[in-house]
Amino acid sequence: MRTFTKKELAEFNGKDGKPTYVALNGKVYDVSKSEQWEDGEHQFLHNSGEDLTDEIGGAPHEEDVLEKFPVVGTLLKD
Repeated sequence: MRTFTKKELAEFNGKDGKPTYVALNGKVYDVSKSEQWEDGEHQFLHNSGEDLTDEIGGAPHEEDVLEKFPVVGTLLKD
């Protein structure tokens, strides 16, 4: 499984045909097939290619919502 730095993760922003990846709790998920992440944005609040760990607490859903998407790697800690 691939390991991503934050800089590498940022490349997967869902723009210009790129895959749409987000990180949560050290795991990197491919949310490319989610209509909720169209054009790399989620509800005009979050952008793909980012670590959402600190932001998930304010979401109206639980963390397990990402578990239905493939894990494509892990995110290196700073």
